[in-house]
Amino acid sequence: MSRQIKHFLLVCSFIYASFFTSPSLFAQSTNYPQRPVRVLNPSSPGGGADVIGRIIQQELTRSMGQTFVVENRPGAANIIATEIASKALPDGYTLLLGTTGTFVTNPLLYEKLSYSTKQFEAISLVADAPFILSVHPSLPVNNLPELIAYAKENPNKLSFASFGNGSSSHLAGELFQMLTGTKLIHVPYKGSAPGMADLLAGNISMTFDSGLSSIPNIQAKKIRPIAVASTTRLANLPEVPTFSEVGLNNFYVGSWYGFFAPAGTPVDIMKKLNQQIVQASKLPEVTQRINHLGAIVVANTAEDFTKQIARESETWSLVVKKLGLKLD
Repeated sequence: MSRQIKHFLLVCSFIYASFFTSPSLFAQSTNYPQRPVRVLNPSSPGGGADVIGRIIQQELTRSMGQTFVVENRPGAANIIATEIASKALPDGYTLLLGTTGTFVTNPLLYEKLSYSTKQFEAISLVADAPFILSVHPSLPVNNLPELIAYAKENPNKLSFASFGNGSSSHLAGELFQMLTGTKLIHVPYKGSAPGMADLLAGNISMTFDSGLSSIPNIQAKKIRPIAVASTTRLANLPEVPTFSEVGLNNFYVGSWYGFFAPAGTPVDIMKKLNQQIVQASKLPEVTQRINHLGAIVVANTAEDFTKQIARESETWSLVVKKLGLKLD
C-alpha cells in the first residue's frame, strides 16, 4: 500500500472518529449534561407552568450538576415558546415545559399552527392541575347555582379570563357556557398570572384557573371559589365542592405540565432526563410543594405520557367540533 493511500485512510479515520464522537453532535448519557440546559416555559412568571417548571428545574440543577435555566416566553396560547423549542437542535440542551394547550388543544383549534407535535418527544408528565372556578368577591353569588342564575339574568355581562385563545382555560369557559346555557365574555391573556391580576383588581368577573394561581388568593380571601373541576375535592381546599356535587356533571377540566424535547434527541439522553425528572417529582418535599399548590404529581413514563396526550386529543376534538371552534 502506497504512502499516499495510507495517509488518506488515516485522515479519513480521524475525520470519522472526530465527527461521530463529537459531544456537540452526539452527546452521551454518560457525560450529559456538559453545559447549562435551557428550559423554555410558555407561562408568564408566577403562572402555573412557571411554578411547576421552577420546582423541577431546581432539583435537576442539583441532581445533574449543571444549571437548568428557565426561559419564560409567554403569549399566543403557548405558541411562542413551543415554536422556538421546535427549531432547537435535538441535543438535549433545549427542553420545553409543555401543557395541555400546547399539545392537545392548539392542534385542534389552529389550522395553521407554526409547529407540529411531531417535532417533539415526550419525556415525562410531572403533574395534573384541575381548574378551580373563582369569582371576584364583588359578584353577588356564593355558589354555582347562584352564578349560573346570575349569568343567565345578565347575558354577556360577566367576563372570564383565559391563558390565551385556544388555551385549556378558554375551552373550559366555552364548555361551561355550553353546559349551562350562559353567555360570557372571553378575555384572553398571555398566561395565567395577568388574568389572575385582573381578577384581583376586579377588571374581570371570573377565572377557570389551576390551584397554583388560585389557592393563595382563595386562602387570602381575595377571590371567592365556586367549584373545582375534579372528581374529588382538593386536600387543601376541603370546603370547595366539585362541580358534580353542585349539579354540573362531567365537568372535569384542567391543565397538566410535562417535559418535552425536540424529536431526534438521543434515546440515552431522553431516558436519563425521564429518570431524573421522575426522581425529582417523587421527592417528598417536591410532592408536598406541588400538592400544596392544588396539583397532583404523576411522574410517568414517556410512553404513558404519549398515550394520555392521544386520549385527551380524542376527547377534546369532540368538544371543539360540537362548539365549532377554530382559530387562526
